Amino acid sequence: MPRVCFLLKVHADRLAEYRERHAAVWPDMLAALSAAGWRNYSLFLRDDGLLVGYLETDDFAAAQAAMAASDVNARWQAEMAPFFEALDGAAPDAAVRPLAEVFHLD
Repeated sequence: MPRVCFLLKVHADRLAEYRERHAAVWPDMLAALSAAGWRNYSLFLRDDGLLVGYLETDDFAAAQAAMAASDVNARWQAEMAPFFEALDGAAPDAAVRPLAEVFHLD
């Protein structure tokens, strides 16, 4: 199964609130992610704001497209956008650029 890893940067002055929001992700957002094929999805946040995302999915482009078509995702992305640096007007999920996997140990 393909694995996807990405980086984003959370504003340092918004880290606590970002953590709080992710401790209580909306149930309909969780359901939409699952329905779109996002599995084993994790976010890791460093104290300087570096955010590392990881997920597994059969088809990342299709999973992104399914989320882009979701009303709940549009609402979530609009609320989350102010937390991030350097989005250049894009929604956080549209700014995701997967990293190239160079090694994996099963």
